[in-house]
Amino acid sequence: MTLNGICGSDLHMYLHVLSGVPTLTEPDKLTGETLPITMGHEMSGTIVDIGGDVDPQLFPIGSGAVVEPVLSCMKATCNMCVSGTRNLCPDVNFIGVGGRGGGLAEYIVVDAYHVHPLPHGFPLDVAALLEPLAVASRAVRRSGFKSSDTILISGGGPIGILILKVLRSTEPDTIIVISEPSETRRRTALEHGCTSVIDPSRVDAVLASQELTQGIGYDIAFDAAGAQAALDANISSLRTGGKLILVALWPGPPRLNVNLCLTKELTIIHSNAYSGEHPGLIKSVADGRISGLDKLITARVALEDVVDKGMQALVREKDSHVKILIHP
Repeated sequence: MTLNGICGSDLHMYLHVLSGVPTLTEPDKLTGETLPITMGHEMSGTIVDIGGDVDPQLFPIGSGAVVEPVLSCMKATCNMCVSGTRNLCPDVNFIGVGGRGGGLAEYIVVDAYHVHPLPHGFPLDVAALLEPLAVASRAVRRSGFKSSDTILISGGGPIGILILKVLRSTEPDTIIVISEPSETRRRTALEHGCTSVIDPSRVDAVLASQELTQGIGYDIAFDAAGAQAALDANISSLRTGGKLILVALWPGPPRLNVNLCLTKELTIIHSNAYSGEHPGLIKSVADGRISGLDKLITARVALEDVVDKGMQALVREKDSHVKILIHP
């Protein structure tokens, strides 16, 4: 492995006990592993060897590659796995979360269907962002986004900015607003094509939505914040008949104003990870439709410093970072 990004879920695992993560005594359903495990699921590296049944034409030794880390049961009786939506398998987990190695390892052995070889010259630092980009891509697909839609993205962290990048790759002019308290992240959002930004710690996000949409409200709101205040503002900022796309991982159950959702007839759509996004995204990045991903990398940290300059930096200096990459 060459590079691994620190994900928000990695930080949640570092700070909290999360469901779906093995413990010292309870193994993961799929891997059978208990703690300790090697973390990391936003990974890129180089193919150094292949099994006897793997086609060397498809997986050439020496080529760059990314790992699509979704783990699922792969049983013929599992409707989700059979239908190609492995991310919705009841036992779903991820390499680097449930076990089977991880991006912080020196080497990792995975089944061929997890591996996506990269075109020649594809930068491995950019490749390490393909996993969160896939999360963003699925969320946009599930939203049913149209060019005439007005968009609110709550949360200007990696997923929020990558949702912006995916939207801008197809629609350069649609109105996209990001609500984010960090000045650094608001500035990053503007640099990557956001129409306008809001600091929800200083501005009433709901009143701002009325001003920015001529009193109508946004057509679509993406929740990439995972914070109660942001969720409440999303619901209030949407137009009647609007769509709320829930992307963020929450540390605990949020409160939902069901009555307001009902009276406004909002459509609430969840988007969980990804399925089948990587090949198209690799092509979109390679041909330049999605560009500038390297500018979202705010730090490159050596493996021995992963706790202090990686995890702890995101706790202490969250407002200063978008994506931290770990290297050997």
